[in-house]
Amino acid sequence: MTTSASGYDVTPLAPEERERLAAKLTPEERQVILEHGTERPFCGTLLNNKAGGVYACRLCGLPLFKSGTKFESGTGWPSFTEPFDPDHIREISDSSYGMVRTEIRCARCDGHLGHVFPDGPPPTGLRYCLNSIAMEFQETPEREGA
Repeated sequence: MTTSASGYDVTPLAPEERERLAAKLTPEERQVILEHGTERPFCGTLLNNKAGGVYACRLCGLPLFKSGTKFESGTGWPSFTEPFDPDHIREISDSSYGMVRTEIRCARCDGHLGHVFPDGPPPTGLRYCLNSIAMEFQETPEREGA
């Protein structure tokens, strides 16, 4: 078992387990999470969420981002300055559509989450731009989600 710095199991899922979890996804969720799609801007259910909590992977439940790191980027997708734990995110070079970007995926299930860009606010200067459909929000008391 591989454990993250925050104590979560980040051992990559076996293909059978990933398929078992994927069976619960809607066609739209499958298109984004498994086929590396992107939801339309300004339509995601988590874009305007202001509650305290944790944003977790929709496929495997691994915590990805804390509400305290979420900010309004004006892009139409939920944006964060840093991950819940760097061990929970994999970065992949993405040269699709004639651009060079950094795709982010869940470290445990390899589900597509979005992209990270070097144009975010302090303190990190990063903008993790996520698809709402790739995440589940778990509300917690404000101090835990911050």
